[in-house]
Order: sequence, then C-alpha cells, then structure tokens
Amino acid sequence: MNGPRFIAWVVTAQVLAQLGAQALPALLPGVISAWSLSKTEAGWLVGVFFVGYVAAVPVLVSLTDRLPARNVYIFGAACAAIGQLGFAFIADGFWSGMAFRVLSGVGWAGNYMPGLKAIADTLEGDAQSRAISWHAAGSGIAGASSFAIAGALDAQAGPQAAFLFGGIAAIGSGIVAFCVMACASPIHARTKMPRGLLDFRPVFRNRRAMAWIAGYTVHTWELAALRAWGVTFLTATAARGGAPAWLPAPTVLMTMIGLICIGVSVTGNEIAQRLGRARVVTLAMSSAALFSLITGWAIGLPILLATALVLIWNACTYIDSSALTAGTVQAADKDLRGATMGLHSMCGYTGGFLGPLGVGIFLDLAGDNAALGWGLGFGHLALVTLLGLTVLRRLGQFAGH
Repeated sequence: MNGPRFIAWVVTAQVLAQLGAQALPALLPGVISAWSLSKTEAGWLVGVFFVGYVAAVPVLVSLTDRLPARNVYIFGAACAAIGQLGFAFIADGFWSGMAFRVLSGVGWAGNYMPGLKAIADTLEGDAQSRAISWHAAGSGIAGASSFAIAGALDAQAGPQAAFLFGGIAAIGSGIVAFCVMACASPIHARTKMPRGLLDFRPVFRNRRAMAWIAGYTVHTWELAALRAWGVTFLTATAARGGAPAWLPAPTVLMTMIGLICIGVSVTGNEIAQRLGRARVVTLAMSSAALFSLITGWAIGLPILLATALVLIWNACTYIDSSALTAGTVQAADKDLRGATMGLHSMCGYTGGFLGPLGVGIFLDLAGDNAALGWGLGFGHLALVTLLGLTVLRRLGQFAGH
C-alpha cells in the first residue's frame, strides 16, 4: 500500500497519538495548584517527557534500520497509552507524575520518527518532502487540538477525563499502525549491513545533516517552551488585566493559534522548496528570536495584544518546522536514515526538555515580579535560537549546503 493511501493512514495514526499530547500543558495552572508545585517543578513535569523521549529515541529509531517500523511503532503506542492512563488513574503528585510523563516520552519516541521513517522510505525527492510536511502537519493539528480537547473534558468531567481520552487515542494509534504499516515496501533495498545500533559516528561526520539537526534542536527548545507555558501565560495575563466575556478560554486560544500555525508550517516548506531552505530557516529563526524577546513583557498588556504576540511568535517558530526535518531526511545517507533521524530527534528533544524547565526557573527566580519572570523566561530563548542559527549556518556553509 505505497502512495497517498499509506501516507494518509500513517498520518491518521500520528493524529491519534497526539490527541492527548498537550493535556498537561493545557491543565498546568490547575495541576500547579492541586499538587502545590513550584514553577521549576512544573517545568520539570512538562519537560521530563522529553527526557524519556531522548533516552529511548536513539535505540527505537535506529532499530527501524533493522526491524519493521510497525513493531517499533506499536511498542511506542503501548508506552504512550500506559503513560496517559497512569496519569489519569494513579499519579497524585510530582514524583508519580514524573514517572508517567517519562513513559509517555518513551511512547512518543516510538511513534513520531518511526512513523516518519515509514513514510520517507517509500518516497523520494519533492514527494518525500511534501509527505514529511503533511506528516508534521497532522501531528501539529492533533497537538494543537489537544489543548481545547483537554480543556473541554476538564470542564465537563475533570482532568482525569482528559488523560483517559489521550490513553484511548494512543491505543487507537497502535491499532492503525498494526493494520497498515506492514503493507508498504521501501523504494531502496539496503545495500549494506547497518552499523552498531548506537553508532552515530557516521552521522556526526555528515556535516550537512548536522547543520539541520542543530537548527532543529533550538527550534524544539523554543517551541516546547511556548507550548508548555502558553496557556499559563495567557491565564496570568487575563488575571492581571481582565478579558472580554466573548474571548475563548486560554486552552481554546492555544488550539486556535496552533491550527493557524499548521498552515504556516506547510506553507513554509513549500516556500523553502522554491526560495531555498537555508534562506527561509534563517528568516524564521531570526524573527522567532525577536518575538521571544517581546512576548514575555506583554504580561502587563491587554489580553488581545498578548494573544496576538503569542500567535506571531508561534508562527515564526512553525515556518521552518517541516523544512528543518526535511533537510535532515534529505541530507541523510539512505542506509543510515534511521540513525540520522534518531540523532535528529534526540538532539531536538533535549532542547524540548530544557525549554520548559528554563522558563520555570526564571519564573521562580523572579518571585512575585511576574513581568520580569515572563520577560526573562521567554526572552532567554532568543539567545538560544540565535546561537543555533549561527551553528546551522556555519556547518551548512562548511558542508557546501
């Protein structure tokens, strides 16, 4: 089942896997209150998901060079389901919550990149790049929707219902993968035996791939911070200055922002194919750095203006999302694509862990000075983004990209 039908089914599996992904960030203000968490602890609770991901992804994605991607994907779906259901029925504080968040991260390590590789192995060229973009878009739509879904379920039946829904959706993802992933065949048969399972040395020598990996690392660092704290930031802004009665809840606002930005991501990939990926990525990362500096200080501004800044900043981070991943995939050695994508994810999601934690640390350091805390918490991401952009450009130039 190669072609559009197979791509559609894999994207469907990714959508199901992501429908509960942002339940914790969506409900974070309530969790902080119910569990008496500091902002740093809240940052750990959100970010530790990425620790589980980073620990598991080099093994699970590299295994797709040796085993059918379906087997890895089903394992990931099972871990994700247990993580969500455990958070729904067992977790009652910081440490138990951490354990199930780690397990959820392991689950996502077995879902996202193995699903992406299952698509990439069946396509080439522009068709491959577009399929990667739609795969990212499907995941993004589900992730964005999960804010509103979690908020609605919480309002109707409490936070447990939001995590229960995420667990059931993860089970559905595994069922879809079981049914369709064994039906596709790769375009290229392997020409040589894979290297050691965790041997990333040939990937590190691929400077062109490493350039895109550097960009993806800081991209995920910034995006994870914004996703983790976006609802909390908008909630705090509304509490300080009030909000119009007609304005949707912060969870719905984050979903609306995310859905708008999916179109930005797909459009950004198409523009990158026409104008050059490096040029578009440079513009996107520079703009994102600027708006990360501005947005945190909007805590004292009207909620509509603060929401607009969050939207623009989010859009700037999404412009290069698909382009960065497509750059890594196309720069990878075909016989080492699984290992390359594993390193891509491992580095990127290390940034995903540091981003939410960094914001939480700055919020705690600022104490009662919310404007300073949010200004530094979001603003320090500008330095991270610009550093990553510098590394990307230097490696890309050295590799003749």
